[in-house]
Amino acid sequence: MEWSEDLVLGVAQMDQTHKEFVDCFNALEGAGEDSFLAALDAFIAHTVTHFDQENAWMAAIDFPGCHKAEHDRVLAVIQDVRARAAKGDIALGRRLVEELPQWFENHAGGMDAALAFHMQTIEFDPATGVIGNRAALGGVDCSTATPADPA
Repeated sequence: MEWSEDLVLGVAQMDQTHKEFVDCFNALEGAGEDSFLAALDAFIAHTVTHFDQENAWMAAIDFPGCHKAEHDRVLAVIQDVRARAAKGDIALGRRLVEELPQWFENHAGGMDAALAFHMQTIEFDPATGVIGNRAALGGVDCSTATPADPA
């Protein structure tokens, strides 16, 4: 997976975390069989911190729960794959690695983009938790916080 300007959403902390996600993914993708579990553990640790950060922002601004629910589903899958890989099913772990880039691109370009836009609209400072434009709060639901159906 390559970091590109296409992934920049305009919220510096979010963009930095996404760049780190790409770096952790690339370390996982390049890991040999003997280091795969350690790389997967590092990827999981980063992903938990990444999702916790976004979930805290969403809680602070009352953003729809569908985004957090997707985080929870992805973590459950990754942790299940980790358990299976620990029992020797590295092939399943490699399959996860094949699927993650498409998921990340869709998630970042859809749900994360909606979150970033809303944060910017309400002038939310993720470092301080201060909302500068309370008048713009509300009006976001799961239908507007997810990517449009390309069909």
